[in-house]
Amino acid sequence: MPTSHSQKITYSSAYTIVPTYECFNRCAYCNFRTEPGKSPWMTISEAEKLFKQLYGKDVCEILILSGEVHPHSPRRQAWFQRIYNLCELALTMGFLPHTNAGPLSFEEMQQLKKVNVSMGLMLEQLAPELLNTVHKHAPSKLPEVRLQQLQWAGELKIPFTTGLLLGIGETEEDWWETLEAISHIHQRYHHIQEVILQPHSPGNQQTFDAPPFDLNQLPKVISQARQILPPDITIQIPPNLVIDTVGVPHVVPLLACIEAGARDLGGIGPKDEVNPDYPHPLLQELQKILEPAKWELVPRLPVYPQFDDWLSVELQTAVRGWRKAEG
Repeated sequence: MPTSHSQKITYSSAYTIVPTYECFNRCAYCNFRTEPGKSPWMTISEAEKLFKQLYGKDVCEILILSGEVHPHSPRRQAWFQRIYNLCELALTMGFLPHTNAGPLSFEEMQQLKKVNVSMGLMLEQLAPELLNTVHKHAPSKLPEVRLQQLQWAGELKIPFTTGLLLGIGETEEDWWETLEAISHIHQRYHHIQEVILQPHSPGNQQTFDAPPFDLNQLPKVISQARQILPPDITIQIPPNLVIDTVGVPHVVPLLACIEAGARDLGGIGPKDEVNPDYPHPLLQELQKILEPAKWELVPRLPVYPQFDDWLSVELQTAVRGWRKAEG
């Protein structure tokens, strides 16, 4: 733990929009999805009204987080176009878009690169055994499909975020194998900004009957991940799944995770759409926990500085404006 001066823990001041909650996957632990055709899509006018309300609230990142329309569905093109238009609108209105919409084709990723400063997709776990359990009805959770996304992101020079979901029936060895796969791809393309280590946290909608991931194990996973991953990949943990935002904060697990090597707390906004039962802590709450231990909480953009020159001229201009504003 630092003692003489503060070290930095970063977060993104983000707001999540959901083009649609419908998803053709049925992951047993999901607390997000609705059945295809049962969820209205966000309209451009709705998004514009929402973005206007965000002015002056220090929101930088617009996270476009969507359920998945089947790749062969006749609605796929309209779904993709809606995501593209929402990204374009966010950019036009002064925000920096980051999209996570499940596996995409190479051409779709190539298009979205024009209107996103970064993108993401969780690997979750590469264990094929999960295809018989929590991923039994989730075709896009095939390990090779998700690994392909990381490779395509590298080929397209897209700054990328990925991560692991811990406690969904995998083994400890599966953790290390998945981290090794991330490390291997990154060493080839050098494009991965962050790896999220997300503990399974039961929600009201899921059918997966399992306890939450043991938070006492999380510092160990972080420490080993720090050994496996290249040093230029930041390890991220979601603070709302590590501290109790309803009762007394569990200070020790959060600080232990940071001491083990976590250096980013991800996007902090009004609602965690993936884990709606776990509200994000207020920044003041986090500062109260971190400052006595000499950790300084500072905002960051959704694209790390070393990737700025990968962006188009238009995106570089938008990013430069935010970097100047942050000093």
